[in-house]
Amino acid sequence: MEQRSARHAPEAALRECEPNAIYAPRDLAEGISALAAEPIFAAILETAGPPRFRRRRNGFGTLLHIILEQQVSIDAAAKMYHRLVGLCRPLAPATFLALDDVTLRSCGFSRQKMGYARDLATAVERDSFDFTRLAAAQDETALADLLAIRGIGRWSAEIYLLFALGRPDIWPAADLGLQLAIAEQLGLGSRPAEAELRLRGEAWRPWRSVAACLFWQSYLHARGRVAPRLPPELYA
Repeated sequence: MEQRSARHAPEAALRECEPNAIYAPRDLAEGISALAAEPIFAAILETAGPPRFRRRRNGFGTLLHIILEQQVSIDAAAKMYHRLVGLCRPLAPATFLALDDVTLRSCGFSRQKMGYARDLATAVERDSFDFTRLAAAQDETALADLLAIRGIGRWSAEIYLLFALGRPDIWPAADLGLQLAIAEQLGLGSRPAEAELRLRGEAWRPWRSVAACLFWQSYLHARGRVAPRLPPELYA
């Protein structure tokens, strides 16, 4: 593919996506155009097409859902979330904190996740954690604010920054799918460890989020899958 067509084809393909959908991260088309000059990304775009990962809402429900996603499949987390929203109306910190252990267990919460979710709800309810302030903060400050919440590790924080805040230069190097995708695309003998992947990601600044989405797209395409669909109320 010629470099010129590699830069312009992604933008046309993005326009063919869901017309009202907002995709992550911000400035996705611009980032794709910048990265498409590299053969590895041009090849992904040619075979798998542009990434179509929906932007999530900035708020309590989204961060709670990311806690549910820890160590389980996206489908399993979605089922837990669906059970929860059926019992917690509206899904907000105060109403969540009113739920007892039996109710949360019926939704699929482990004891550990109950504690993490309640700590988050308490922080939001007491205004020690604020989603509006988070959205206005610089990347490093926002990352530190998220990591200050018990149960929010670096993977969870980076996924939130990328998908809920739409930050264009986030690199979730601990993500298993990203590690596998890069191993496949670069022809590595095994998936790279987080430390190695963080170093590799430096090559794609300031569009590391876009690079991650392209690698995830390649991973899904190779397996005949598409971007997972979360409960609709979680999308921006």
